[in-house]
Amino acid sequence: MTIMRARPAVSMDRLSRLGRRAPDAAGAGGRTPWRWAIAGAVLGAALATAVWAPARWLAAGLHAASGGKVQLVNPRGTFWQGSAGLVLASGTQGGEAVALPGRVGWQLRARWLGLSGRLDLPCCAQAPVGFALRRAGAGMQLAWQDAATRWPATLLTGLGAPWNTLKPEGTLTLHTRGLVLGFEPERLAITGQATLDATDMSSSLSTLRPMGSYRLDLAGGQAPSLLLTTREGALQLAGSGLWSGRAMRFSGEATAAAGSEDALSNLLNIIGRREGARSIINLS
Repeated sequence: MTIMRARPAVSMDRLSRLGRRAPDAAGAGGRTPWRWAIAGAVLGAALATAVWAPARWLAAGLHAASGGKVQLVNPRGTFWQGSAGLVLASGTQGGEAVALPGRVGWQLRARWLGLSGRLDLPCCAQAPVGFALRRAGAGMQLAWQDAATRWPATLLTGLGAPWNTLKPEGTLTLHTRGLVLGFEPERLAITGQATLDATDMSSSLSTLRPMGSYRLDLAGGQAPSLLLTTREGALQLAGSGLWSGRAMRFSGEATAAAGSEDALSNLLNIIGRREGARSIINLS
């Protein structure tokens, strides 16, 4: 015959303690969903802010990064897709400002360690110009899609001296091929090639219009070089330069074709150091 042993009775004191713990455990479990809900709301708000960030944030960032020299005015849309007027401003508090005709449009996409995008330039390009910005070592690399763009030479006035004195007019055609700019600490690396054709150029410092057409060839690499030649015209320009990573060292000269000396004399006095009929140009 099996003898059944009675289990010890649970004391009233123990039951009381269990009863007090039960609501606390339920309360802790009840608070957990609220914590997840708050975290989800914060994350959702952050994502919405990133996606729908206004275009004026991009305008403010570009203004700060360029010291006010590059401005996006009347921005519309979002940080990722929008349009604005483009202004180059030099002088005290942007006192000398030149606006690009029409509006510039942009589209940006986040990429691993960077972003890609394209610029719509109705005034200056037949097709959008693509680019990619990514982190590279301790700096950033900006790679430009091969493209051909046309710009009014008056836009140079917004870059400040010496262009705001020369006040150039004409057409600038820029061709880029594999152009990559590497922004490193206190250094700018250049790879690829670019050609700038300045056509039918004139200046407020001369009554001769046009003065001529010119070409600048940039070749990147370990020691990026710049070559200036005259395609045609009364004002003859020639020179070459090397980019050190921090500054351009350029040397060249300007002369007037026979019969144009008087019309170009004032300009030759401004753009370089006169040595007889020549004007010596040195930049470093």
